[in-house]
Parts: sequence; C-alpha cells; structure tokens
Amino acid sequence: MRMNALHQGILTALGVCIAIPAHAAGVTVYKDGEKFVKVGGRIQVQYHQVDPDNGSTTDELFLRRFRPYIKGSIHKDWEGKFQFDFGKASGDNEVAVKDAYMEYKGFDGAKILIGNVKTAFSREFLTSSKKQQLVERTFVGDHNYGAPDRSLGLHFKGSAGDNLTWGATLAQANIDPDASKIDFDTPVNKNADFNEGWIYAARADFHPFGKLGMSQGDFKGDTKATIGVAAFRWSGDGDVETYTANGVSTSATKADVDEVTGFEVSAAFRASGFSVDAQYNKISADTVDNNFTGGVYKKGSTDLDQWAVEGGYMVMPGQFELVAGYQSQDADNYDTEWTRTSIGANWYLHKHDIKVQTTYRMNSDRKGVKGNDEDELFVQAQYVF
Repeated sequence: MRMNALHQGILTALGVCIAIPAHAAGVTVYKDGEKFVKVGGRIQVQYHQVDPDNGSTTDELFLRRFRPYIKGSIHKDWEGKFQFDFGKASGDNEVAVKDAYMEYKGFDGAKILIGNVKTAFSREFLTSSKKQQLVERTFVGDHNYGAPDRSLGLHFKGSAGDNLTWGATLAQANIDPDASKIDFDTPVNKNADFNEGWIYAARADFHPFGKLGMSQGDFKGDTKATIGVAAFRWSGDGDVETYTANGVSTSATKADVDEVTGFEVSAAFRASGFSVDAQYNKISADTVDNNFTGGVYKKGSTDLDQWAVEGGYMVMPGQFELVAGYQSQDADNYDTEWTRTSIGANWYLHKHDIKVQTTYRMNSDRKGVKGNDEDELFVQAQYVF
C-alpha cells in the first residue's frame, strides 16, 4: 500500500540521517580509492492556495518532493545512481523512480549514461527543482506542456573547454493522452493508457565568460552568461493507442499522440547579484486521428508557442532575493494566450540547500479560455543534503 511505502521511505531516510552527519551535496559514507558510496536527498514541503475568479478558494499542504538517493562506484570510470520520489505517489505508482542510471566517465570531455535520465531539452527543465527561483517551473520547463521528462535509454553529456557544453538523448519516452496537455512521462512510471514511443534530442550551450551551470540566482556576483539551442523529435510506436479505433478517436478528452517535435532557444545572465533566465519553445504535435479537435488540438495537430522570462535580485547578497517572472503559452485550439505573471521572494539560509520561497502567480485566460483567471499562492520550505 502507498502508506507502507511512504513509511518505509521515511524510516530509511531517518536511518541515514541518524547514522551520518549531513552537509550539502550529499554525504560520502564510504570511500576507498576509486570506490565510494554517497547518499543524499531533498525535502520540499509546500503550501498551495488556488483562488479562481469563478469559484471557491482551495488550499493544501503536502510533500511536493521527498527524494532520497544513493550514488556510488566500485570500478574505475564507472558509477551509478538511483533516486526515488515518495512525494509523488499516485495510482499504481506508489513510489516514483527518478534518476536511475549507470555512467561511464572514461572519455575526456564526455560521459555516457544508460538508464532513466533527463532528456537533453529545455534549460528550465534541466535546472533542478531544488535550484529554481520560482516555486514551480514555467511553461517552457513543464513536462505537462511539451518539455520531455526523464527518458529511458542512452544519454550523452560533454564539454569543449569552459565555453561549450552539449548533450544528446536516444531513448524511450511516454505521453499521457490527456488532450488538454502534451504530457511527457518516463516509461519507468507509466499508466496503462500512456502512448509509447522513441525520442531523439540534442542541445548545445555557449558560455562566453566561462561555464554557467544549470542553477538560478546569483550568489557569487561574477559576470556569467549562456545561450543555448536544442531540438527533439518523439515518434509513437503504435503499441498503445487506447483511444483510437480504425483511425478515429473514441474520446472527447483523450487523444492518442502520433508525433511531437520541439525547438528551444534559451539564455541566462548573472552579475552583481542580478540574474535573469529567458527561453522560447515551439512544440508541435499530431494526434493519430488527424481530425481530432479538443484540448490543445485542432484538426489533429497543435503548435504550442511558449516563452518565459524570470529573474531576481539579491537585496541581501546570498540571503534574501526578490524575484519576478512572466510566461505565455498559445495553442492552436486556444481562444487566446494563457499568460502567468509571478512575483515572490526567497530567503536563503544556506543558498539552495536550505531556503524558504514564496511565489504569487496570476493566471490570465487559463487554458486559453478568455476570462478564465486564477491566482495562486505557493510557499515552500526546502532542505537538501
């Protein structure tokens, strides 16, 4: 049962915390030459309030993420990692598998990863949830709206000096056929009706002043910048098409997906406590039934045009930051653009390791429906070790 799995996860995490002293970026509990074992994790406790213009206010307090991990090596140039999320248990998936891979690091400037890893697309998605300025990701990094999630297969990462980094993916990925979204999911945590397929992705990021990592906020004050481009293609293999019969959709709200392509341009800048991240995505998708209309689709296809800009300024360097963001998404079957404006503040006790965040997000024309406005309040406490 779900509660049993959650209790076991809590006991395991508590056991680890009691047995060893904790500090940032994981704890090495064993090391002998090339051999090591490291444990770590993150806990995010979130309060979320939703206040629609035409409806009642609702709220909830929950574990947004509860992710312990173990990473280790017993052979030179090889290591592995597995990570679970007990905060995202749903349906038959009582525990969500996140990172689960083996990695070969024997090449200069390149790594090969085999397993369940983030797909090489969307700077915002590739930036860890623990290193975001806003409590929740914007459209351009949301797997519910076309940014590929983790995928199971081959992944490549590399760099050429301090000014160029790159990545590539050849893997299997699933899509939830909910027509209101283009929702990518890993095959490791799948529902019976998820469309199966293969994804190919590649990206390159140029850093003119030296490498700028996938982390938001400016703690160092150094001038850094990056610009990236990426693309992907997903093709369904036709194995699971629950909502299509003889080429015709059998549901008004579910649509089996045939193929999806995506293109990204992203940029980031850091200097003197100021930071800004900007990204544009174009996601194009086709359904198996080329006449299906519903959700984001019109006559069997849609283009999601997305862009987002978010930034912040350290009012108290390394301790207190004011943040703001604006994002927009348009789809072929929307009446108008769905926009979100966010303002907030972050209190950093120990950079991203221990922080409290507040974001107030204002939705206009939600899901492309004119006048469907909604305000949201997020308050989140995070502990990472």
